[in-house]
Amino acid sequence: MTSPPDPAAGAEAPDTVAGLVMARADDRRPGLLAATGSFSHAEVVAGARHRARWLVDRRLSGPFHVAVLLDNTADHVLWLQAAALAGAVVVGANPTHRGDELVRDLHHTECQLLVTSKSHLPLIDGRDVGHGLGIVSPHSERVLVVDDPSAEEQLEGTAALDLPDPAAAGVTPETLGYLLFTSGTSGAPKACRCTQGRLARIGAIVAQMFSITADDVCYLPMPLFHSNALMAGWAPALAAGAAVALPSAGRFSASGFLPDVRAFGATYFNYVGKPLAYVLATPEQPDDADNPLVRAFGNEGAAADVERFAARFDCAVTDAYGSTEGGATVARTPDTPPGAPCRAPEGTVVLDPETGRECPPARFDAGGRLLNAGEAIGELVSKSGAAGFEGYWRNDQAERARLRDGWYWTGDLAYRDEAGFFYFAGRDHDWLRVDGENFAAAPVERILERLPGAVLAAVYAVPDPLVGDQVMAAIELEPGSASFDPGEFAAFLAFQDDLGTKWAPRFVRLVDHLPLTATNKVLKRVLRAERWNTTDPVWWRPEHDGPYCPLSPEDAAALETAVADRTL
Repeated sequence: MTSPPDPAAGAEAPDTVAGLVMARADDRRPGLLAATGSFSHAEVVAGARHRARWLVDRRLSGPFHVAVLLDNTADHVLWLQAAALAGAVVVGANPTHRGDELVRDLHHTECQLLVTSKSHLPLIDGRDVGHGLGIVSPHSERVLVVDDPSAEEQLEGTAALDLPDPAAAGVTPETLGYLLFTSGTSGAPKACRCTQGRLARIGAIVAQMFSITADDVCYLPMPLFHSNALMAGWAPALAAGAAVALPSAGRFSASGFLPDVRAFGATYFNYVGKPLAYVLATPEQPDDADNPLVRAFGNEGAAADVERFAARFDCAVTDAYGSTEGGATVARTPDTPPGAPCRAPEGTVVLDPETGRECPPARFDAGGRLLNAGEAIGELVSKSGAAGFEGYWRNDQAERARLRDGWYWTGDLAYRDEAGFFYFAGRDHDWLRVDGENFAAAPVERILERLPGAVLAAVYAVPDPLVGDQVMAAIELEPGSASFDPGEFAAFLAFQDDLGTKWAPRFVRLVDHLPLTATNKVLKRVLRAERWNTTDPVWWRPEHDGPYCPLSPEDAAALETAVADRTL
């Protein structure tokens, strides 16, 4: 769930990203605003052409892939534009990955070149990536460290004037432009293919959706190696001729968000994951609404956070569903009820992944509790989404998992009410089975995030010593302003009319910060692996519906033994 809606197949022939870049070549209006300075569109294009020549001069046979391992800096934008002009494929390298994981990413995507910084070079320095890149070294002609003096030496003398026109050089809408890794919240990420035509088309549509013009300033706090930043931020700004503003810290900062918005005059920003919650957790000030923001667009924001953010900062917030792969999209409408993110286009259904049959509509009691979770929750599937999915890089198995019977299977759990509104229930690994009852994590998380002082909650399955699962929740509380009282927590659960009888957490882990991906998505695979084996405070109910007690090391050891005995 990472990108804005992808237009339907068969739309009018799109432009290319390279074409969008060159359209700004003579534009003297502000184009790029960063902590290091401000640049006009024309200056950005000139810098991009200079760097494109460097890429072309070093092209080898085989896939023309360049890994960009940078924070959200002016250099990152310049290299995105340079690659588009050169017809190179940008591999979005994730600086939160380390060692073997990062080597695997770059080796899998067959990178010939690496553009990085002094701060990120140690993540992969001396490692053999293979293909054209080989052993990574700051002295290699295939590695450029943008903030090292050697970068100027490498770029010196590169002639931008003889760079061929992108169209004449064979750049078309079908030219592969990006390999974008999925978030990897549940396992090894996959590199999703995105052509220049698709990104240019998305940029134009999002710019039109939100009336972005050349007078706007689009603030991009999400990492530029990820699809959300490109599809919901950079490409719309490029299509509209708007200025791009980058976070002063080089990455998202909750405390730096509003100062940046004010300093840059930002009128629009994009988000994915939990940044709304983190900004809302900063101390509220009476002048928060005194800012230039007009609208925001993103996904995976909690409904309550969307509403609170819009009210506190006096801007319109639109939260929608979309995938990096482009196979399925769902959008909110004014009549969307609380907790239901959206309606979906014709042909979007919820199917039982085992039988392939459509799940029956959800039924709710007077308190809004889902009564038939076991039969209503299934996998979100688009019967027409296969046409928008451009595939993964050299991963046929993953493609087959997404494309079945000519339909696009998202891997996301959902249910739908009789009026056609969709409710998301988490990823396909967010399914729990407690005492024979199946239910999904997302509805439980939405309830726990009502807890006073809670910033975020993550719900996941841990093994029951006998059979099935037990519910564990990791809760991040507001720093310095909230504490956990086990009696008050039990009373809070008892007061929630929509909490299923099996949904109450057996274990509660209190964390200073939940483990997150670079795009602020919770890494549940880490939480599931650690279970109760952590130095964080853990409370549990030794007896069903009993009081919550601190989990001692002896308790944890006994649970591990019981789980191990279950598997024998």
